[in-house]
Amino acid sequence: MKPLTSYTCKLTDAQAAALRTWLQAHQYKFREVPYARFAAEKEKINVVFYESGKLVVQGKGTQEFVEFALEPEILQEARLGYEAVLNPDLLLPRLGVDESGKGDFFGPLCIAGAYVNETVVKSWADVGIRDSKNISSDKRIGELAELIRNTPGCVTTVVPIGNEAYNRLYAKMRSVNTLLAWGHARVIENLMGQRHRMNPPPVRAISDQFAANKETVAKALMTLGREIELVQKHRAEEDLAVAAASILARHEFVSRLGALEKQYGTKLPKGASAAVDAAAKEFAAKHGAEGLAKIAKMHFRTALRAQGLPEPPKVEWRR
Repeated sequence: MKPLTSYTCKLTDAQAAALRTWLQAHQYKFREVPYARFAAEKEKINVVFYESGKLVVQGKGTQEFVEFALEPEILQEARLGYEAVLNPDLLLPRLGVDESGKGDFFGPLCIAGAYVNETVVKSWADVGIRDSKNISSDKRIGELAELIRNTPGCVTTVVPIGNEAYNRLYAKMRSVNTLLAWGHARVIENLMGQRHRMNPPPVRAISDQFAANKETVAKALMTLGREIELVQKHRAEEDLAVAAASILARHEFVSRLGALEKQYGTKLPKGASAAVDAAAKEFAAKHGAEGLAKIAKMHFRTALRAQGLPEPPKVEWRR
């Protein structure tokens, strides 16, 4: 078996403080990392502790670091190799669902799903499958997406909603959450339609809880989707099946955005920013509102600014 090159776990505040002290005492070089409380590196090891409480260890020295430093000095328990004993749910056959493109003005909304079982989970032990938001390289996203699709036993599906279809659906539904719920339900239905390829059959479907009311997705489930338990939770991407789905969705989004750039011969920045505003205004001036609707999500305020239209007053969000 190949040595471990990537490891993640949760730390308490006390454990995090002890780890920081340990790293300082062992001459690790500290650096700034977005959304991280601290990050440090030394020779063949890179350690990042995120604000969410998640620790990520990467590099050729990962296994040695976990076995001889993290477990005995910080966690004070042996976990490596015992993950399935400590958390039996890790090996359960299940579906994971996630989306990409929701916060991007340009490009489609892509929702993906993946079925995993014990064999699949074990085969991904050290390949680096994690939430796509923690993978900055589009090239790496593509490599992992291909690995996921080609893993024996893994069943996948992707539902891309192109911009023209997205804008029609939004005009009808008037809610991003309702649109997302439909997309998640469609992915679960597509996966359940391939149950004959799943051994053993999935016991549940897991997705991120993006709506305050869990019934938003539950009500959108279709015939086959109602036959399986639906689990919605915050930070669902920490589950391997959902992380795999997030990578597939991101790869589909990036690929389709790239195709739009090639089709129109212009750069379409990701996200929603000043650069996106500038690109939107330039595109609208050249292709008009009708052309903009073919590559962008028209309910974003960016669309109004691009056309020189007044923005409605912002409504203060309340719980």
